[in-house]
Amino acid sequence: MSWSRTWQVLRKDLRLGPRSPLVLWALVLPVLLTLVVRGVFGGLFASEPRLGIVDLGSSELVAQARALEGIEVTVLDAADRLRAQVEAGDLDAGLVLPPGFDAAVRAGEQPELGLFVGGESLASDRILLGVTALDLVRGLEDDRAPVGVEVVLLGEAGVPFDLRMLPLIVMMSVAIAGGMIPAAGLVEEKEKGTLQAVLVTPATMSEFLLAKGALGWLLAVAAGVMTLAINGVLATAPTVTLLGVVLGAAMMAQIGLVAGAWAPDTNTLFAAWKLGGMLLVFPVIFFVWPDLPAWIARLGPTFYFLRPVYAAAVEGATVGDVWLDLTIAAVLCVLLVPLTALAGRRLELRIGAGRATTSAAGQV
Repeated sequence: MSWSRTWQVLRKDLRLGPRSPLVLWALVLPVLLTLVVRGVFGGLFASEPRLGIVDLGSSELVAQARALEGIEVTVLDAADRLRAQVEAGDLDAGLVLPPGFDAAVRAGEQPELGLFVGGESLASDRILLGVTALDLVRGLEDDRAPVGVEVVLLGEAGVPFDLRMLPLIVMMSVAIAGGMIPAAGLVEEKEKGTLQAVLVTPATMSEFLLAKGALGWLLAVAAGVMTLAINGVLATAPTVTLLGVVLGAAMMAQIGLVAGAWAPDTNTLFAAWKLGGMLLVFPVIFFVWPDLPAWIARLGPTFYFLRPVYAAAVEGATVGDVWLDLTIAAVLCVLLVPLTALAGRRLELRIGAGRATTSAAGQV
């Protein structure tokens, strides 16, 4: 195998790629899906943690909280309204400041401060608001923290719906960029006859497929990273997130090559992709509705890179937490290598047989 010939094919695809509507669609899709999903479910314009405060004693903390950057502060007049809004998810957390709170803090009485957090608020927002509450109170007393903060969870714990849709957005982005583009490109090369012309040169089928797969892998990684960055979760656990995206891109690129080598024309490819796409996408259902039996999702190969990405983005999972899923994803990628090679070999034999038939017909 010659890496220089592989690079020549890949460079040609990279040069012509921006002209392809499918390539442009693969890169625009993450933005469109994010705008639709997060816009509809309220996550696009509500990224700041939302803190509600009920002040029963004219505390200085209210003015200090209003001056904070990066936190949306709402002042309410009753504790019952505060609890209701936290339980409904309209606020991420709430504080109730009793009468005489500032004086008690300065007198060193260490009053108890209750912090109510919503069950569907992000873990990062909970930590931020809890630390903020301590810092605000510490501002009243320069010494050690003068209160103990008791965190009370209101409502059923869960993940916001827009984040539950994250695996679907990632799956669509990686599948189209990593799978559909190599498959469509391979079929187009067959239909135009350029693949037959390439194989007449010293370039081999393995080099040609490697170049097509590398293009899909690069685009899939770019689309996956773009999706996570737009949704603001890339930095939560970047190592796990990137490992999941890289493995998912490799998996989809190989699936795309197998599909492209098998499909005789574009219509057949798109018809098969619709059916096969359902098998690849179905694990995302179990992230959207987590009460469904999780073992069913494990029957789908894409689960093993979606789960680490989801766990890293939403739960801050480390490599140690998801190593088994990452390992299975890597094993699946390795198992796809001989299948991809077999598909390429059969395609080469079909092209050779077609060339021989054409030659014999010309001689007759």
